[in-house]
Amino acid sequence: MADAKTAEQEKEAVEAREAQAAAEAELDAFSPEALRKLLREMLLYRRFEEKAEEAYAIGKIGGFCHLHIGQEAVAAGAIAPLRDDDYVITAYREHTQALAKGMSPRDVMAELYGKKTGCSGGKGGSMHLFSVDRAFLGGHGIVGGQVPLAAGIGWAIKYRGEDRICVCFMGDAAVNQGAFHEAMNMSAVWELPVIYVVENNEYGMGTAFSRVSATDIVQRSCAYDIPGSWVYGQDVLQVYKATESLAGEIRDGGGPRFLEVRTYRFKGHSMSDPVSGTYRSKDEVEEKADREDPIKIFRDRLFEAELLTQEELEAIDEEVQGEVDDAAQWAEEQPAPTEEDLYAHVYSQMNESGRLFLDGRERG
Repeated sequence: MADAKTAEQEKEAVEAREAQAAAEAELDAFSPEALRKLLREMLLYRRFEEKAEEAYAIGKIGGFCHLHIGQEAVAAGAIAPLRDDDYVITAYREHTQALAKGMSPRDVMAELYGKKTGCSGGKGGSMHLFSVDRAFLGGHGIVGGQVPLAAGIGWAIKYRGEDRICVCFMGDAAVNQGAFHEAMNMSAVWELPVIYVVENNEYGMGTAFSRVSATDIVQRSCAYDIPGSWVYGQDVLQVYKATESLAGEIRDGGGPRFLEVRTYRFKGHSMSDPVSGTYRSKDEVEEKADREDPIKIFRDRLFEAELLTQEELEAIDEEVQGEVDDAAQWAEEQPAPTEEDLYAHVYSQMNESGRLFLDGRERG
């Protein structure tokens, strides 16, 4: 019995040493500056979302507002390996992804405030951020609506013979939409350069994914012969490595790829949704936030590797908090769209009674 116990202890010690060596090798693949930049990015996302939450609560932001708190490692890890001209298209929980793609906090915050200088002219709001310059082709409010658009982007890339890829983010609920399956099939047949990334935060609005699917998300691409994989989404380096690898396979002509990122949101589905107490318990959320906060996980790894000090962390946090405060103050001071602005880019004019006919009678 003693020998068996000793053998088990030795096995555990070996496994621990191997895990430690793997973790050190993972860090060694990045420069200290690159690691601190990833941490800074995630801190920026967290502080930006906290400011958005605060502004929404006091009526500065209206409409729908979906926060990404808890999922910052997905945005940072999946977008950092991309080239500047690679496309990103996503769903409505997209503030951090817009920032990760290089859009300025001022441009994004002004859009949340509905101001004329926002990235969509104040007419898109939280769910419809957009930047042609940064190849960020929007958040989209229809569940799964961006997935066939990503296939279209992939087709355009291939048609033009460009060395670019498109990363399409979606939530777990999108994989039950018909448009998802149609896009998967077309992407496979045409070998389109798209990475389909599912942010599986365990709940589609208030419904646990396990209640609405007989299969795991990672299996959803199998029917279309698209290679699928999954990664732990609270570890930014794991997400980075997975995306970097898939992007390389696509650039080498491998065709589309499918990635499930297992993550968790610490806030409600939207600002109108309670954090806990209905479809998930307070204990569940608190345990996840305590044990699986992506910023804490990464911070602690850098502390342990002596690549970050408490003073450096506080300085980074103070810097990004100042950047976010500046964005909010700037957004507050910006003008609202004029009446003329509101009717720009509207391609059908309503008649005076407010009704639209398609048979020409309003022209009589």
